[in-house]
Amino acid sequence: MSEGRFTTLTAETMTPEQQRVADAIQSGPRGAGLRGPFNALLRSPDLCDLVQRVGAFVRFHTSIPARLNELAIIMAGRKWTAQYEFHAHRRLAIEAGLKPAIADAVAAGTRPTGMAEDEAIVYDFVSELLATGHVSDARFAAVKAAFGERGVIDLVGAVGYYSLVSMVLNVARVPLPAGVEPPLK
Repeated sequence: MSEGRFTTLTAETMTPEQQRVADAIQSGPRGAGLRGPFNALLRSPDLCDLVQRVGAFVRFHTSIPARLNELAIIMAGRKWTAQYEFHAHRRLAIEAGLKPAIADAVAAGTRPTGMAEDEAIVYDFVSELLATGHVSDARFAAVKAAFGERGVIDLVGAVGYYSLVSMVLNVARVPLPAGVEPPLK
């Protein structure tokens, strides 16, 4: 398998600071391995540590239900054409209950049909945020009514974090697993 632009770090090639952060990542909810952006991010261990802690919160401790959080995540991956990100989180989104047709529409860059009300609220908010960097009062009010003030911030946090991750993956050219076709055109 190709490594992308950064060689794969091993216990033998890591600095003590890199190893400390790698151990923290692998002992957390993500499990063993330094998949996705972490091999690249470890080039800056302090940044990697902060980023991975934000990521653990955004993915595992958010107030947004997993199905909706994963919808926001794949939308960020789509925005940045982050093949690895979209591939990894499409599966997680479907496992969390998102209909495959919704994920497929996001991949195609079209508004999904047949969304539940909460999915449409998240989709509209995230679409506007990613397109303009802002959200209208109506979009803000809809997310606040559905998920509270914390939910607004947790949703923005997910979009921001996974935009960063998508950019790291793209800059590092992290490859898809062998045999996987790019999901985004």
